[in-house]
Amino acid sequence: MQVLIVDDEALARDRLVRMVNDFDDHSVVGEAANGIQAVEIAGRDRPDLVLLDIRMPGMDGLEAARHLMELEEPPAVVFCTAYEEHAIEAFDVQAVGYLLKPVRKDDLARVLAAAHRLNKAQLAALDNDGAQRRTHISARTRRGIELVPVHEICYFQADQKYVTVRHASGELIIDETLRELEQEFGEAFIRIHRNALVATRAIEGLERSEDGHHSVRLKGIEELLEISRRHVSGVRKFVRSM
Repeated sequence: MQVLIVDDEALARDRLVRMVNDFDDHSVVGEAANGIQAVEIAGRDRPDLVLLDIRMPGMDGLEAARHLMELEEPPAVVFCTAYEEHAIEAFDVQAVGYLLKPVRKDDLARVLAAAHRLNKAQLAALDNDGAQRRTHISARTRRGIELVPVHEICYFQADQKYVTVRHASGELIIDETLRELEQEFGEAFIRIHRNALVATRAIEGLERSEDGHHSVRLKGIEELLEISRRHVSGVRKFVRSM
């Protein structure tokens, strides 16, 4: 079994590498110091299992696990945590693999033998009832998992079953709903149409056509996005407050 080790502390990674390599049927395929590196390496090297630290700067382990689930064949995940006893109950209830730090070799052997893939319900329960917003949006592409920082996204636009993510360097197609995205990122985005959410930081101004239709003008983007009549007053109010 090929294992990816993820921890922002080099000494912790080194210790896990030594322990994993002591098992004849396991080998370390890579190391990562944060969630972003973990997703990139997993997309490229396709590990069978990820030993994933939870508390890391930038992208934490829970968000990284959510992106790992976008892979065509997601790896099994074992969380490494220093959480107190009351927090561990969440892991027990959801039957998620976890290791307490500092990791002991016999505990590692037990968890490796029972490691399994996460499902969305388990991850949602661990993520503090969804209170933690993602720092990145991910999508599976021909190059693996592509990550886009949320602060670089200009807008989300729905088209039937999928949503286009327009960002500073191009577009992604994701399998999420605008309602879910609005619930998660509502403070940073504003609804302008039933099929569009726009990043407030990207709004440059409003335009009105000769026939009375309103559109929003975005920084660095040539095309205008239509504002539905239902949302004109709210968008206009926001623009006036800028």
